[in-house]
Amino acid sequence: MANARKIAYAPVLIAQAIATRQRALKLPEAAGERQGTLGDARLRTLRLLIAGDSSAAGVGVEHQEDAVVGHLVRTVHRLLGGSVAWSLRARSGLTTKGLLHLLRLEPPDPTDVAIVITGVNDVVCRVSAARAVAHRALLVDWLIGRGLARHVVFAPLPPIHRFPLLPEPLRRVMGDDAARHDLALARFAATRDDVSHAEVVLDLHAGVMASDGFHPGAPVYRACGEQLGAHVAKTVAATELARCATAGRRELATPSGWAVAGLAHRSRRR
Repeated sequence: MANARKIAYAPVLIAQAIATRQRALKLPEAAGERQGTLGDARLRTLRLLIAGDSSAAGVGVEHQEDAVVGHLVRTVHRLLGGSVAWSLRARSGLTTKGLLHLLRLEPPDPTDVAIVITGVNDVVCRVSAARAVAHRALLVDWLIGRGLARHVVFAPLPPIHRFPLLPEPLRRVMGDDAARHDLALARFAATRDDVSHAEVVLDLHAGVMASDGFHPGAPVYRACGEQLGAHVAKTVAATELARCATAGRRELATPSGWAVAGLAHRSRRR
């Protein structure tokens, strides 16, 4: 049904996509530091990598303090205490495959948890859901295999059908594609103990989006950052309580002192 709708609307969708690109505002990435430590560095430190596309880079707000990374780091610190050492690797326009290429060019320092925010550009560039998941699997295997992360959290795709910039039927078609991508992502994450798919609830409308009608505004970044931060804290705290209690798992002792659950060189299939 989805493919039939695309074929039927093809001329209209192509025209709308071209017109939308032409009239879309070009907003800069948020200014500010892209790495730092929050809290007392003498205490146990949780190391975070936030990586992704323009939404990870803070397009739509002026400073990283008001972007997703600022709210995420503050939420994790508030919920877990200790200190949080964080690093941001993000660039506008990146697909999931593009993010892997960016990280390979300059590998990040080892972290306990990597939070990946991609997907919208996979939809925009018409990457299939299956291929996007394959790219996410490559990204996870590279991060975990190289010892650059102990656990990978994927942010969900946003409800693109609520983006004010997009006209109908382009908005509905892209929204349907995003929903399929997110479902495939959730199913992939469910097959592994070292990957999770965060739940983020958003009520998008023109009043909370950036001036371009496509990127998040300050209220959306706050909601995303706080919910992603809560997911990270819950994941880490649950592992701390479990600590090898579940059969078949191993405790990954990290230099930071935190333990993050994972499986040794295999994934759990459901």
